[in-house]
Amino acid sequence: MATIDIIAHAFATLFVVIDPIGLAPMFISLTAGADTATRNLIARRAALTAMVILVAFALLGKQLLLWMGITLPAFQIAGGIMLFMLALEMLFERRTERRSRRISESHPETEHNLADDISVFPLATPLIAGPGAAATMILLMGRYPDNYAAHGIVIAVMISVLALTYVLFRLAGPFERLVGDSGIKVITRLFGVILGALAVQFVLSGLADAGFVAKG
Repeated sequence: MATIDIIAHAFATLFVVIDPIGLAPMFISLTAGADTATRNLIARRAALTAMVILVAFALLGKQLLLWMGITLPAFQIAGGIMLFMLALEMLFERRTERRSRRISESHPETEHNLADDISVFPLATPLIAGPGAAATMILLMGRYPDNYAAHGIVIAVMISVLALTYVLFRLAGPFERLVGDSGIKVITRLFGVILGALAVQFVLSGLADAGFVAKG
């Protein structure tokens, strides 16, 4: 397969699965009340953490899951449950209220605590490097067995999609100022509902892959 075909296929697949455009409003909702420096720190940590996770799954994912006795459907179901819990908090603005209290505290490490709170979970995983993205990396690498050049291209394309995600996260601040606090609250609740649906889809996909429900 030609290099351009590998790039086009990998980029289209990963762009749809990771969905940088759809993640940007979620990033705004999750970081509501944070200043620009904290948001940039969160965006950078989330992108780098997601990159490490996806590279690990690309190289060792299938073997790691088999070694731990974890099936991919089980991985999807667990990610869906965690995502649903997050969706409930977004819908009722519990995360926003908690973060606002943290930002208002006088502790000098507040910004770093906030970054640690959400940069790994839920941003890096399961939102960016979730079950779908991890499974996609495993499948893309398996598409080109023993073709190390193709494997390198797939990993490079994945990094480019994460770089785009990071850029969109960095633009979240101006967008928030444009829509205002009321707009952010509406977006938070809207994406809470969408996240809930996405979480249920993860669970249903995992159950279908495990043979418990029919694939639709």
